[in-house]
Amino acid sequence: MDQALNILVARLLAQRFVLRKDPLARRALIDEVFRESLEHRLADCGLQLLENPYAEHIAVALQPQMEEWVFGEGDAWLSNNMGLPRDGIALLVVVWALIILPKRERQIARVAIGSEDQSDMFGAEKPIEHGEGVAQGISEDALYADFGKVLGGKMRFATNLGQLTKLGFINRRNRMIYEGPLLDLMIDYAKLAPRIINGALADILKLTGTQIADDVEGSHVSD
Repeated sequence: MDQALNILVARLLAQRFVLRKDPLARRALIDEVFRESLEHRLADCGLQLLENPYAEHIAVALQPQMEEWVFGEGDAWLSNNMGLPRDGIALLVVVWALIILPKRERQIARVAIGSEDQSDMFGAEKPIEHGEGVAQGISEDALYADFGKVLGGKMRFATNLGQLTKLGFINRRNRMIYEGPLLDLMIDYAKLAPRIINGALADILKLTGTQIADDVEGSHVSD
């Protein structure tokens, strides 16, 4: 078991994320003894496992008590420790709201894109689906048309999209934005979703990128 743990920890550190259907990742999710050993090994290094049944990958992050020791030389860690500027955080929140919220609704209802109005009496018994069958992409052009001006303009918008791609939050293909491996792992759904649903983005076009970032500061983006 030690060798399997070593391999999984090394892959998580080197690759940043591992598909949950990977054999070692699956073992960590279903084998209680293996999971406990993995969490203890990560904890010894100040790390924690990131996983939820709605995400297609697993990853690791710093334990909260370690963040200041690692990132505390400046003030960036107070709002995030991914090195994102405030308009980048705001763009991330908008993308998260447009992709993850509807994805989570489809996953809970066990329906695919385009089947939301169809009833399935056995839907609750289906396994949770992942990937583009439930996570719909969004158009870069439409996103910029709706939010670009309040998120820094064309240059900042393009730069921040590139940064979110590099960090693993999104994938981009043919001017479409899709869920990246870390989008549903690195942001706390339980904290942010109620704020979004209760109107944090309702007046987003009236806000600046800085104000949006301020409004979601309580939902920490971590590495």
